[in-house]
Amino acid sequence: MAEANLATTGATKMATKAEVAYELVREQVLRGDLVPGAVIQQAALARELGISTTPLREALRRLMSDGLVELDAHRDARVTRLTAEEARDLVELRRSLDPLAAGLAAERRTRQDLELIRATADELLPLRTDPGPAELSTHRRFHVAIYTASHNQMLVQTLDGLWDKADRYRRLALEDGRTEEDLDRTHAEHRAMVDAIAAGDSETAATVMLAHVDASLGARAVARLTSAAAQPVARSLRGIRGART
Repeated sequence: MAEANLATTGATKMATKAEVAYELVREQVLRGDLVPGAVIQQAALARELGISTTPLREALRRLMSDGLVELDAHRDARVTRLTAEEARDLVELRRSLDPLAAGLAAERRTRQDLELIRATADELLPLRTDPGPAELSTHRRFHVAIYTASHNQMLVQTLDGLWDKADRYRRLALEDGRTEEDLDRTHAEHRAMVDAIAAGDSETAATVMLAHVDASLGARAVARLTSAAAQPVARSLRGIRGART
């Protein structure tokens, strides 16, 4: 009996260490401390986190299922690269799901929901180049407040999962900087969403949210990555044409 209890306690501790490792490594990936494509030195990272490599590998497997880390047969780990295809997929999903959530929020929001939406809107900070955790956190809390007001749990869970991946593309787009016009437009869209949801106007809430997604940092990341992917092809074609003349 004592051995069984010890085994159970050990399993609980292992799960706790793996959970802590998951949260810490996930934060490093989303914050950009572990850059896309970077090899994760597991032994060194385990020492940094103060754990063994076993719970770290468990955490990395979870991150792989989240699409943030890649693991190969030799247990090498690498931060998943950013691609134009994934950026496009994320925007396409958000173009459908975010307006749906905003429209449902306008129809179903409670007084408490509306208070939270307004409170988080008041806390919003403009996202400029290299935003800190606080800026990204307030932006996420505002959108989560809208998702939650839809009272559709599956929709909330889906959008919450998309947000983690989308944050990395937001950081990429922010490297190009933002104009005051961009910031003013985003602020106006946020206020318009709050007003539409408060008024119970689901059509306007959905329309504003769709425009918000179309002009989002995620959409800018699609354009940037698509352009970057096309440049080597263009250079190659120029080289072929030059060889023929």
